[in-house]
Amino acid sequence: MQKVYLSDSGPKVSKAIYSFWRWEHEKMTDAKRAEGIVETCLELGINTFDYGDTSAQLKTEELVRNILNTKSVKREDLVLFAKCGIRNDRNGFTYFDNSRQYLLDSVDSFLKDLQTDYLDMFLLNGFDYTANPEETAVALQHIVHTGKAKHIGIANFTGDQHKLLAKYLRIPIVTSHIELNLLNTSPIRDGRIDFIKEQYSKPLVWAPLAGGQILEGGSEQAIRIRKILNQVAEKHDANLEQIAVAWLMSLGVLPIIGSLKKERIANVATATDIQLSKEDWYEIYYASLKK
Repeated sequence: MQKVYLSDSGPKVSKAIYSFWRWEHEKMTDAKRAEGIVETCLELGINTFDYGDTSAQLKTEELVRNILNTKSVKREDLVLFAKCGIRNDRNGFTYFDNSRQYLLDSVDSFLKDLQTDYLDMFLLNGFDYTANPEETAVALQHIVHTGKAKHIGIANFTGDQHKLLAKYLRIPIVTSHIELNLLNTSPIRDGRIDFIKEQYSKPLVWAPLAGGQILEGGSEQAIRIRKILNQVAEKHDANLEQIAVAWLMSLGVLPIIGSLKKERIANVATATDIQLSKEDWYEIYYASLKK
């Protein structure tokens, strides 16, 4: 798989990125199954892996680390992302925390669990309305200046929240993770995609298949989109899933894969080679907009 620079100042990453967030959601602890997923990623050329806030609860970092160690993969050949900012209390209540101490504690925890000296990317996941943005910025800069992370990014920020944090930073935000798919195309129209690109960055998009709804959803919108995707897929000797991802990549974004199914991982990864015509792209887009 081709590797690309995430921004003019960011790391070189695989064109598809694998995230472990769904392992946490589905409580995936089967070591044999986990090894098969990681092996599939490596065979496809995916070397960029994304860890989330709650992955330590299931020891995902330890599980994946042990698998990678058996594959004799060199640390310099991997690109490791880690996100923090979302917390859960004892009752399962979810809230955001962008405080200095939480960020510093989180990065240290990731480094310990992954047994690495540095993260390639440390991302702030979710905007904390009560945080002091200057304090947050100083903490992020400290993490980079001390070598604990090479770069910083954000996830699930609005355009205005992105601008606010950037105002206090003296280092670049090299990427932004956002939700974007054919059932949710709002980032194309609300300015988020444009602003991220304005920063000379490639947006990273999660839920590229809307959690499977594009493939199996029963809404009129999903059914209509599948019809067009299948028509375009025939032209490219591809499948519906590959075309849905190729449609996204025509925007210059990179997909984040969260599936635990090897076939689905392969479909997303191989979609990076498909080039859609403008006519096909807009036909799919207009189908997604109809009520």
